[in-house]
Amino acid sequence: MPRASSRAARRPPAVARRRRRPVESGGAGSTAGAQASAAPASAGAKAEARNDATADAAGKQSGGAPAAGGGKASSAARTQRLADGVSTAEITKLGEQHYRARIVARGEVLATLETNGHDDGLDANDMFVTLTLDGQVHSWMGGGHQGPGTFTLAGGWKAKVTKLGELRYRAQIIGHDGVAATLETHQHDVGLNANGIYIVLSSGGIISAHA
Repeated sequence: MPRASSRAARRPPAVARRRRRPVESGGAGSTAGAQASAAPASAGAKAEARNDATADAAGKQSGGAPAAGGGKASSAARTQRLADGVSTAEITKLGEQHYRARIVARGEVLATLETNGHDDGLDANDMFVTLTLDGQVHSWMGGGHQGPGTFTLAGGWKAKVTKLGELRYRAQIIGHDGVAATLETHQHDVGLNANGIYIVLSSGGIISAHA
């Protein structure tokens, strides 16, 4: 009998060991479950972070960047067909008496005119273009005179063209009362609105005018 009671007394520790196994198994399962649940949460957090970053970048591109010209946004461009029938002028207002015209042909920008306190002009292969201070574009074909020399222009004006150097010419625009205006090229073409007569002087010394 003492032996039997001794064996009976030893059984509880064996039972206790069996009870620990579910706890160990449950602990491993809960760890794996925690890892499994953590992975989607981490992936979701990364996805949200990516979405936030994308939204932030899109916001910056659409309107977050400061406008050029001291914070003044330019107006929408308008398009005008030019005299050659192929080219167009894309005209944008940048400010008071400040306009830009991009000369475009077959999708390619050929030249840019810009007024900033003065008119501008261009000789584009015998097509002459002016951009005035009020944002108006005028174009015509031909009628050029090769300087130096004195030439009669449209509207009764005369032009005295003088060569100053390489790609540098000066044209004095002369009316009934003497010299009314002076154009001078500094390696780029120039233009003028002379009371509704549009004049271009190219850097090669060619002058043309059109009413």
